[in-house]
Amino acid sequence: MNLGRCSEGDRVKVLKMGGSGMIRKRLMEMGILKGAEIRVVKYAPLKDPIEVEVGDSHLSLRICEADFIDVEKI
Repeated sequence: MNLGRCSEGDRVKVLKMGGSGMIRKRLMEMGILKGAEIRVVKYAPLKDPIEVEVGDSHLSLRICEADFIDVEKI
């Protein structure tokens, strides 16, 4: 499953990072690394972007970016 398909309130663990180049680098700089735990806080009214919590940080990701992140529920 990828992060873009999770529901509000889900807690997930990153299994694999997809993408390449600047998108992958940007996600990694924000703390989204293999093994990181993420909580889906909420979706915007039109389901894009998604707000997630990684550690102590709250991030907004476009759904197309979240689709690059493979996760499993914990």
